[in-house]
Amino acid sequence: MNYRIFLLLLIVLLSACEQKYSNLKYNSNFENYSNKGFALIYDENLYKNKIINKKIDERSLVVLNNKLKFDTPVKITNLLNGKYILAKIGKKSKYPFFYNSVISKRIAEDLEIDTSEPYIAIQTINTSGAFVAKRAKTYKEEKKVADKAPVEGISIENIGNDTALKTEKKINKTSKQNFNYIIKFADLYFEDSALLLKKRLKKEYNLDNVLIDNINNNVYRVYKGPYKDINSIKKEFDKIYQMKFDNIDIIKL
Repeated sequence: MNYRIFLLLLIVLLSACEQKYSNLKYNSNFENYSNKGFALIYDENLYKNKIINKKIDERSLVVLNNKLKFDTPVKITNLLNGKYILAKIGKKSKYPFFYNSVISKRIAEDLEIDTSEPYIAIQTINTSGAFVAKRAKTYKEEKKVADKAPVEGISIENIGNDTALKTEKKINKTSKQNFNYIIKFADLYFEDSALLLKKRLKKEYNLDNVLIDNINNNVYRVYKGPYKDINSIKKEFDKIYQMKFDNIDIIKL
């Protein structure tokens, strides 16, 4: 079973006893997806050199992303300046797996993306309603996820919340920041869950130097890093990708 589906079913199950939902309509066909990482900006040479196998018109609002279905509406945000644009997912394609998407020159220009640090968030948009669930996890359920579910980018966050956990350090929009990123595996509500996940990463995947950061009273982040240049994070990301994680976030510190 796809892990995202498993997690969604778990959340729905908990609703009977622990969660309160908004009165907004829930669209059962909506696939909730969000990822922070680096975008590849389309150039004709990328296609000619077979780095990617699909063309993108430089003025289009089409985004290539192999996690989402064709024509899915998405919000693309430049995380370095907060600017965003609405776009749609193009057909499945091949491109370097380090990047979370391939975007057109128009999108890059409209969002004023720094080509040396194209750090973006890609997030699905529920066009026919919204589903907001307030966090209400117990250690028992969280431990079950961390202990028994496939390790496929475990990341438990507030669903439908554009500001997510509101614990990310704010990026100064007026000055250039140093390159400083981590690879995030999960944000968990209990320290024991984080320790369990770290143990699994070591035992099952031989992944060393995994760290845990208590970023507030209720959130424990499991991650690797920091990385000070794009080549070092690419090298580490390539190793982790071979483990077939479903979704990995890259977070700027």
